[in-house]
Amino acid sequence: MVEFFSTLQSYFSVELVRNAFIVSVFISVAASLLGVTLVLKRFSFIGDGLSHTAFGAMAIATVLRLTNSNLFVMPVTILCAVILLRMNNSKKVKGDASLAVISVTSMALGYFLMNVCNVKANVSGDVCSTLFGSTAILTLTPSDVWLCIGSSILVVLVYIFYYHNIFAVTFDEEFAKASGINVNLYNTMIAVISAVVIVLAMNLVGSLLITALVVFPALAAMKVCSSFKKVIITASIFAVLTSSIGMLISIFLSTPVGATIVLVELAVYFIFAIVGMIKK
Repeated sequence: MVEFFSTLQSYFSVELVRNAFIVSVFISVAASLLGVTLVLKRFSFIGDGLSHTAFGAMAIATVLRLTNSNLFVMPVTILCAVILLRMNNSKKVKGDASLAVISVTSMALGYFLMNVCNVKANVSGDVCSTLFGSTAILTLTPSDVWLCIGSSILVVLVYIFYYHNIFAVTFDEEFAKASGINVNLYNTMIAVISAVVIVLAMNLVGSLLITALVVFPALAAMKVCSSFKKVIITASIFAVLTSSIGMLISIFLSTPVGATIVLVELAVYFIFAIVGMIKK
Protein backbone atom coordinates (compact mmCIF):
# COMPACT_ATOMS: atom_id res chain seq x y z
CA MET A 1 0.00 0.00 0.00
CA VAL A 2 2.87 2.35 0.86
CA GLU A 3 4.47 1.58 -2.50
CA PHE A 4 1.16 2.29 -4.27
CA PHE A 5 0.82 5.76 -2.73
CA SER A 6 4.47 6.46 -3.37
CA THR A 7 4.04 5.62 -7.06
CA LEU A 8 0.85 7.66 -7.18
CA GLN A 9 2.63 10.65 -5.67
CA SER A 10 5.42 10.39 -8.22
CA TYR A 11 2.91 10.38 -11.08
CA PHE A 12 0.98 13.35 -9.73
CA SER A 13 4.17 15.33 -9.29
CA VAL A 14 4.08 15.69 -13.08
CA GLU A 15 2.04 18.73 -14.14
CA LEU A 16 0.61 17.05 -17.27
CA VAL A 17 -0.86 14.22 -15.18
CA ARG A 18 -2.35 16.65 -12.66
CA ASN A 19 -3.91 18.69 -15.45
CA ALA A 20 -5.36 15.58 -17.08
CA PHE A 21 -6.90 14.42 -13.80
CA ILE A 22 -8.42 17.83 -13.01
CA VAL A 23 -9.90 18.17 -16.49
CA SER A 24 -11.34 14.65 -16.40
CA VAL A 25 -13.20 15.37 -13.15
CA PHE A 26 -14.61 18.74 -14.20
CA ILE A 27 -15.64 17.64 -17.69
CA SER A 28 -17.25 14.47 -16.34
CA VAL A 29 -19.43 16.48 -13.96
CA ALA A 30 -20.55 18.86 -16.72
CA ALA A 31 -21.25 15.97 -19.11
CA SER A 32 -23.24 14.05 -16.49
CA LEU A 33 -25.49 17.03 -15.71
CA LEU A 34 -26.11 17.61 -19.38
CA GLY A 35 -26.68 13.90 -19.96
CA VAL A 36 -29.62 13.72 -17.55
CA THR A 37 -31.49 16.40 -19.50
CA LEU A 38 -30.58 14.99 -22.90
CA VAL A 39 -31.61 11.44 -22.03
CA LEU A 40 -34.93 12.49 -20.52
CA LYS A 41 -35.71 14.75 -23.49
CA ARG A 42 -34.59 12.01 -25.90
CA PHE A 43 -31.93 14.36 -27.26
CA SER A 44 -29.02 12.03 -26.53
CA PHE A 45 -28.50 11.67 -30.30
CA ILE A 46 -27.14 15.24 -30.27
CA GLY A 47 -24.03 14.10 -28.40
CA ASP A 48 -23.10 11.65 -31.13
CA GLY A 49 -23.87 14.06 -33.95
CA LEU A 50 -21.98 16.96 -32.40
CA SER A 51 -18.93 14.82 -31.68
CA HIS A 52 -18.66 13.98 -35.38
CA THR A 53 -19.20 17.62 -36.28
CA ALA A 54 -16.45 18.66 -33.89
CA PHE A 55 -14.11 16.15 -35.54
CA GLY A 56 -14.76 17.71 -38.95
CA ALA A 57 -14.25 21.21 -37.57
CA MET A 58 -11.03 20.08 -35.85
CA ALA A 59 -9.74 18.77 -39.17
CA ILE A 60 -10.48 22.08 -40.89
CA ALA A 61 -8.73 23.97 -38.08
CA THR A 62 -5.70 21.68 -38.49
CA VAL A 63 -5.61 22.29 -42.25
CA LEU A 64 -5.84 26.04 -41.67
CA ARG A 65 -3.00 25.69 -39.13
CA LEU A 66 -4.87 27.65 -36.48
CA THR A 67 -2.90 28.17 -33.27
CA ASN A 68 -5.96 27.70 -31.05
CA SER A 69 -8.35 25.31 -32.79
CA ASN A 70 -11.09 25.84 -30.17
CA LEU A 71 -11.68 29.35 -31.53
CA PHE A 72 -12.93 27.71 -34.72
CA VAL A 73 -14.26 24.36 -33.48
CA MET A 74 -16.43 25.79 -30.69
CA PRO A 75 -18.52 28.25 -32.80
CA VAL A 76 -18.99 25.69 -35.61
CA THR A 77 -20.17 23.00 -33.19
CA ILE A 78 -22.51 25.43 -31.42
CA LEU A 79 -24.02 26.43 -34.78
CA CYS A 80 -24.56 22.78 -35.72
CA ALA A 81 -26.14 22.12 -32.30
CA VAL A 82 -28.72 24.84 -32.88
CA ILE A 83 -29.37 23.56 -36.41
CA LEU A 84 -29.87 19.99 -35.15
CA LEU A 85 -32.29 21.25 -32.52
CA ARG A 86 -34.30 23.24 -35.06
CA MET A 87 -34.38 20.32 -37.51
CA ASN A 88 -35.53 17.97 -34.75
CA ASN A 89 -38.57 20.21 -34.23
CA SER A 90 -39.23 20.40 -37.97
CA LYS A 91 -42.04 18.40 -39.53
CA LYS A 92 -40.14 17.98 -42.81
CA VAL A 93 -36.78 16.66 -41.56
CA LYS A 94 -36.71 14.84 -38.22
CA GLY A 95 -33.81 14.64 -35.80
CA ASP A 96 -32.48 11.22 -36.77
CA ALA A 97 -32.26 12.17 -40.46
CA SER A 98 -30.56 15.50 -39.76
CA LEU A 99 -28.16 13.72 -37.40
CA ALA A 100 -27.16 11.27 -40.13
CA VAL A 101 -26.61 14.02 -42.68
CA ILE A 102 -24.56 16.35 -40.49
CA SER A 103 -22.51 13.77 -38.57
CA VAL A 104 -21.55 11.55 -41.50
CA THR A 105 -20.73 14.52 -43.72
CA SER A 106 -18.55 16.06 -41.02
CA MET A 107 -16.65 12.84 -40.40
CA ALA A 108 -16.09 12.26 -44.11
CA LEU A 109 -14.99 15.85 -44.72
CA GLY A 110 -12.61 15.79 -41.76
CA TYR A 111 -10.87 12.57 -42.73
CA PHE A 112 -10.75 13.64 -46.39
CA LEU A 113 -9.05 16.96 -45.58
CA MET A 114 -6.55 15.43 -43.16
CA ASN A 115 -5.43 12.92 -45.79
CA VAL A 116 -5.50 15.13 -48.90
CA CYS A 117 -3.88 18.18 -47.32
CA ASN A 118 -1.38 16.01 -45.42
CA VAL A 119 -0.63 18.70 -42.85
CA LYS A 120 1.02 16.25 -40.46
CA ALA A 121 3.43 13.38 -40.95
CA ASN A 122 1.44 10.88 -38.90
CA VAL A 123 -2.12 11.39 -40.13
CA SER A 124 -3.36 8.02 -38.87
CA GLY A 125 -2.01 8.65 -35.39
CA ASP A 126 -3.50 12.13 -35.28
CA VAL A 127 -6.91 10.83 -36.42
CA CYS A 128 -6.78 8.04 -33.83
CA SER A 129 -5.96 10.54 -31.09
CA THR A 130 -8.87 12.77 -32.10
CA LEU A 131 -11.34 9.88 -32.36
CA PHE A 132 -10.36 8.01 -29.20
CA GLY A 133 -8.57 10.63 -27.08
CA SER A 134 -5.45 8.51 -26.70
CA THR A 135 -2.88 11.28 -26.15
CA ALA A 136 -4.70 14.65 -26.31
CA ILE A 137 -5.51 14.62 -22.59
CA LEU A 138 -1.78 14.56 -21.77
CA THR A 139 -0.93 17.52 -23.99
CA LEU A 140 -3.25 20.08 -22.44
CA THR A 141 -1.94 23.62 -22.08
CA PRO A 142 -2.71 25.73 -18.97
CA SER A 143 -5.22 27.74 -21.04
CA ASP A 144 -6.99 24.50 -22.03
CA VAL A 145 -7.21 23.46 -18.39
CA TRP A 146 -8.67 26.79 -17.27
CA LEU A 147 -11.11 26.76 -20.20
CA CYS A 148 -12.36 23.32 -19.15
CA ILE A 149 -12.65 24.33 -15.49
CA GLY A 150 -14.42 27.61 -16.28
CA SER A 151 -16.84 26.02 -18.75
CA SER A 152 -17.67 23.16 -16.38
CA ILE A 153 -18.32 25.55 -13.48
CA LEU A 154 -20.56 27.61 -15.77
CA VAL A 155 -22.61 24.51 -16.65
CA VAL A 156 -23.02 23.67 -12.95
CA LEU A 157 -24.10 27.25 -12.15
CA VAL A 158 -26.67 27.18 -14.97
CA TYR A 159 -28.20 24.02 -13.51
CA ILE A 160 -28.22 25.51 -10.02
CA PHE A 161 -29.79 28.87 -10.86
CA TYR A 162 -32.21 27.60 -13.53
CA TYR A 163 -32.97 24.23 -11.98
CA HIS A 164 -36.77 24.62 -11.85
CA ASN A 165 -37.05 25.92 -15.42
CA ILE A 166 -34.77 23.17 -16.77
CA PHE A 167 -36.83 20.63 -14.83
CA ALA A 168 -40.05 21.93 -16.40
CA VAL A 169 -38.64 22.05 -19.93
CA THR A 170 -37.15 18.57 -19.55
CA PHE A 171 -40.36 16.82 -18.53
CA ASP A 172 -43.23 18.79 -20.06
CA GLU A 173 -42.63 21.53 -22.61
CA GLU A 174 -46.34 22.30 -22.95
CA PHE A 175 -46.66 22.87 -19.21
CA ALA A 176 -43.49 24.98 -19.27
CA LYS A 177 -44.96 27.15 -22.04
CA ALA A 178 -48.20 27.54 -20.10
CA SER A 179 -46.15 28.62 -17.08
CA GLY A 180 -44.57 31.43 -19.09
CA ILE A 181 -41.17 29.78 -19.58
CA ASN A 182 -39.41 30.54 -22.85
CA VAL A 183 -39.00 26.92 -23.99
CA ASN A 184 -37.13 27.80 -27.18
CA LEU A 185 -34.59 29.80 -25.20
CA TYR A 186 -33.90 26.92 -22.80
CA ASN A 187 -33.71 24.37 -25.59
CA THR A 188 -31.20 26.58 -27.38
CA MET A 189 -29.25 26.98 -24.15
CA ILE A 190 -29.15 23.20 -23.73
CA ALA A 191 -27.94 22.83 -27.33
CA VAL A 192 -25.16 25.40 -26.77
CA ILE A 193 -24.07 23.75 -23.52
CA SER A 194 -24.04 20.39 -25.34
CA ALA A 195 -21.71 21.79 -27.99
CA VAL A 196 -19.34 23.29 -25.42
CA VAL A 197 -19.17 20.08 -23.36
CA ILE A 198 -18.67 17.93 -26.47
CA VAL A 199 -15.75 20.04 -27.72
CA LEU A 200 -14.06 20.05 -24.32
CA ALA A 201 -14.66 16.30 -23.78
CA MET A 202 -12.91 15.45 -27.06
CA ASN A 203 -9.60 15.89 -25.24
CA LEU A 204 -10.69 13.36 -22.64
CA VAL A 205 -12.32 10.45 -24.48
CA GLY A 206 -12.19 11.42 -28.15
CA SER A 207 -15.05 12.20 -30.49
CA LEU A 208 -16.29 8.60 -30.87
CA LEU A 209 -16.62 7.89 -27.14
CA ILE A 210 -18.20 11.14 -25.96
CA THR A 211 -21.74 9.75 -26.01
CA ALA A 212 -20.80 7.28 -23.27
CA LEU A 213 -19.53 10.11 -21.07
CA VAL A 214 -22.89 11.87 -21.46
CA VAL A 215 -25.29 8.92 -21.35
CA PHE A 216 -23.85 6.35 -18.90
CA PRO A 217 -24.02 8.51 -15.72
CA ALA A 218 -27.64 9.48 -16.44
CA LEU A 219 -28.75 5.92 -17.20
CA ALA A 220 -26.98 4.55 -14.12
CA ALA A 221 -28.50 7.18 -11.82
CA MET A 222 -31.99 6.48 -13.19
CA LYS A 223 -31.60 2.82 -12.21
CA VAL A 224 -31.41 3.65 -8.50
CA CYS A 225 -33.07 7.08 -8.11
CA SER A 226 -36.64 8.24 -8.67
CA SER A 227 -36.46 12.05 -8.42
CA PHE A 228 -34.85 14.49 -10.85
CA LYS A 229 -32.66 16.09 -8.17
CA LYS A 230 -31.40 12.73 -6.89
CA VAL A 231 -30.67 11.60 -10.46
CA ILE A 232 -28.57 14.73 -11.11
CA ILE A 233 -26.58 14.34 -7.89
CA THR A 234 -26.06 10.60 -8.35
CA ALA A 235 -25.04 11.05 -11.99
CA SER A 236 -22.42 13.62 -10.94
CA ILE A 237 -21.01 11.28 -8.29
CA PHE A 238 -20.99 8.41 -10.80
CA ALA A 239 -19.13 10.56 -13.34
CA VAL A 240 -16.45 11.73 -10.88
CA LEU A 241 -15.95 8.22 -9.50
CA THR A 242 -15.64 6.46 -12.86
CA SER A 243 -13.48 9.12 -14.51
CA SER A 244 -11.09 9.12 -11.52
CA ILE A 245 -10.84 5.33 -11.47
CA GLY A 246 -10.40 5.26 -15.25
CA MET A 247 -7.64 7.86 -15.10
CA LEU A 248 -5.79 5.97 -12.35
CA ILE A 249 -6.03 2.66 -14.23
CA SER A 250 -4.82 4.39 -17.40
CA ILE A 251 -1.86 5.92 -15.56
CA PHE A 252 -0.73 2.71 -13.87
CA LEU A 253 -1.38 0.28 -16.73
CA SER A 254 -0.59 2.66 -19.63
CA THR A 255 -3.95 1.99 -21.28
CA PRO A 256 -5.83 4.46 -23.56
CA VAL A 257 -7.46 7.09 -21.36
CA GLY A 258 -10.79 7.43 -23.18
CA ALA A 259 -11.41 3.74 -23.69
CA THR A 260 -10.46 2.95 -20.07
CA ILE A 261 -12.87 5.53 -18.65
CA VAL A 262 -15.72 4.26 -20.84
CA LEU A 263 -15.10 0.63 -19.85
CA VAL A 264 -15.05 1.59 -16.16
CA GLU A 265 -18.33 3.45 -16.66
CA LEU A 266 -19.82 0.36 -18.29
CA ALA A 267 -18.72 -1.85 -15.40
CA VAL A 268 -20.09 0.51 -12.74
CA TYR A 269 -23.29 0.94 -14.76
CA PHE A 270 -23.94 -2.81 -14.50
CA ILE A 271 -23.45 -2.56 -10.73
CA PHE A 272 -26.05 0.22 -10.58
CA ALA A 273 -28.38 -1.84 -12.78
CA ILE A 274 -28.12 -4.82 -10.40
CA VAL A 275 -28.75 -2.55 -7.38
CA GLY A 276 -31.77 -1.11 -9.16
CA MET A 277 -33.18 -4.59 -9.81
CA ILE A 278 -32.70 -5.52 -6.15
CA LYS A 279 -34.50 -2.34 -5.01
CA LYS A 280 -37.46 -3.15 -7.23
